[in-house]
Amino acid sequence: MTKAFDAVEFSGLKLPNRFVVAPMTRVSADPDGCANELMVKHYRRYAKGGFSMIITEGIYPDKDSSQGYANQPGLADIPQQESWEPIVKAVHEEGAKIIAQIMHAGAQMQYNRYTEEAIAPGANKPVGKPLGLYGKQEEWYEPEAMNEHHFDSVMNGMVAAVKRAEAAGFDGVELHGANGYLLNELLSTHFNDRNDQWGGSFEKRARLIIMLVKAARSAVADDFLLGIRLSQITITDPDYQWPEGEQGFAWLVNALNEAGIDFIHTTDNDVNRKALVNSDKSLAEVVRDAKVPLIINGGINADNYAERAEQYPDALLALGKAALADPEFVHKVKRNDTPDELDFAMLQPIANVENEFKWREKQTG
Repeated sequence: MTKAFDAVEFSGLKLPNRFVVAPMTRVSADPDGCANELMVKHYRRYAKGGFSMIITEGIYPDKDSSQGYANQPGLADIPQQESWEPIVKAVHEEGAKIIAQIMHAGAQMQYNRYTEEAIAPGANKPVGKPLGLYGKQEEWYEPEAMNEHHFDSVMNGMVAAVKRAEAAGFDGVELHGANGYLLNELLSTHFNDRNDQWGGSFEKRARLIIMLVKAARSAVADDFLLGIRLSQITITDPDYQWPEGEQGFAWLVNALNEAGIDFIHTTDNDVNRKALVNSDKSLAEVVRDAKVPLIINGGINADNYAERAEQYPDALLALGKAALADPEFVHKVKRNDTPDELDFAMLQPIANVENEFKWREKQTG
């Protein structure tokens, strides 16, 4: 039996195996940002299917500029906080842990019920076009370059959401610093062309992130997990690279570790893609070699999970498309059954849970 099925202790959490559901945008909350019964059913099935931990879809933290999609869930007030409690309870009843991913959309805003003004480190729009799976918007908004008030608002909103996640019963949070959303934009020279305390060198571009980790760590209990998801690429730009390459990323990993991060979750098109400038290492390899608790994501499936588990022996394996295709992936693979493959028809015309469930009902007659 592969080591992927071994019970492990990860940053203090005891888990029955190393399989994690990666965060996936599902735009299935109520219009006011509250989670609902459909989402309870959605998350419960992954825990029931054998995954030891679930990372939620990106949750917006405030009622300013953080929401990115219509029907995205929030943790911006007490009603939204309380709406997550049945989900947390359902996942725990099935024996799994659940982590809330806190996400500020930044320039990648496709809808926001509180404002029509996107903010970003600078005034550059994302490359490419908005994702049709999450709405009908055809062009990105022109973002407003953040001022000092915006930086304060982002910091305060995200720390408050972290505290609400703890109050709702989550086992931890993951700050979304990947895929082109705001924290990722701060690190990116495409978005962040500032020359003040928030831009320029990699250290300055990472300044708010390090401050946020320290503030969040001091705001919650020591045994409440605090992690961060990191990537170079965005949802519409698969080629972006930090100019500082491996040296810069290694500095960031160490700085986050010193600031109090409990884990780093790397994501890329493939776990092992040699993506860093002037380096033969992947993002995951840099974190692994720094001996920081690691979650890996990118192309993990039934054919390669055992190899990835051997290559990253202390890491958790986060599955996105494979989990979406078959919520019983873990149980099926463990008994040598073939898990279902992803049919993108389940995500049409909008990639929400309701459309997925309707598609599944049709398949079973």
